[in-house]
Amino acid sequence: MGRYVFKLPDVGEGTTEAEIVAWHVKVGDTVKQEQDLVDVMTDKATVEMTSPVAGKIVAVHGELGEKAAVGAPLVELEVESAENVPVNGKSAPAATAEAEPVAKSEPVAESKEPAPPTPVGPVPSASERPLASPAVRQRARALGVELRSVPGSGPEGRITHADLDAFVTGGQRASLRAALRDGVEEVKVIGLRRKIAEKMQEAKRRIPHFTYVDEVDMTELESLRAHLNATRRADRPKLNVLPFLMRALAHALPEFPQINALFDDEAGVVRRHEAIHVGIATQTQNGLLVPVVRHAESRDLWDCAQEIARVAAAARDNKAAKEELSGSTITISSLGALGGLVATPVINHPEVAIVAPNAIVERPVVRDGRIVARKMMNLSSSFDHRVIDGHDAARFIQRLKALLEHPAMLFMD
Repeated sequence: MGRYVFKLPDVGEGTTEAEIVAWHVKVGDTVKQEQDLVDVMTDKATVEMTSPVAGKIVAVHGELGEKAAVGAPLVELEVESAENVPVNGKSAPAATAEAEPVAKSEPVAESKEPAPPTPVGPVPSASERPLASPAVRQRARALGVELRSVPGSGPEGRITHADLDAFVTGGQRASLRAALRDGVEEVKVIGLRRKIAEKMQEAKRRIPHFTYVDEVDMTELESLRAHLNATRRADRPKLNVLPFLMRALAHALPEFPQINALFDDEAGVVRRHEAIHVGIATQTQNGLLVPVVRHAESRDLWDCAQEIARVAAAARDNKAAKEELSGSTITISSLGALGGLVATPVINHPEVAIVAPNAIVERPVVRDGRIVARKMMNLSSSFDHRVIDGHDAARFIQRLKALLEHPAMLFMD
């Protein structure tokens, strides 16, 4: 018998440490080669670590939320023989092997299989914590499913999305809904969720926000959007409101350079940017990310739509590069059809402004003394009151309003 020490590898980009965000094994488990051991997060990328060897877990190092340095031991395994354990791609000559593990930089979320397999694993006892990824746990909570009741078909009885599907379609959810519940689950705020919390807290602490809301008649723009979608080429994306709003920003911001800016409050300097780099607040399985569409001022409507779709998909799939998640000069935050009436969006520090379109609703409006049905949308916004006065903020939003209400202006120089 021998021992294999699984160390945190250098996962690139000069990383010196990583945060432990999910354990998939515990002491006493027997693992196969390439089986998931632990998920770590560096900056905003989550990386799955898999075992290069088969063996029995004899020690794990680090709690959830703790940071481990590159080269630090994470897992120790008892193996049949150390002679054939890989050490940097070679066989280990000693009884203890200390090799670099295999890291797969892929999304942590599990994909759904088209046809759920029949769960074959055991149902965990009341004292055991069922094996499941954070994504599966979150979805189970949303479905009202107690994971201890779900048989798992994955390695060591790990519960997958397909197992949840099979359990729910089996009609057992209804009985769970009727049962009394008194459990409390403690969810540690770690990884990306903690980074988001820290960033939001810092933004609200440092920036004196003020919010401004105006209503926009979107009837003409919605008519144009429907026509463009109906006649678009097959290689062009379907348009939503965001590309039009991005074009409106490209037209309006040169008139308001103090809004397309970053405020270095420690140096006491506002840096006004000519380039318009628009952050797109994007909800992902791991939390809120802000991928960036660069140089919106040089893109046409279709190019804006294409790039919005690309960077948002990269963020949701956990494949966005570091440079795609930084460098914005102003941010759009949209909940689409869930946008409600009004929002008070939090500024993406160190930016000084954020705009948030709300839901488009057809409602009665008085025009020329007559009541008519119009498609109306509230446009919410927040500004940094240290460097932007209320008068300028109102003028800026009203300029956006004029552009959106007369969409032909979006295509004029």
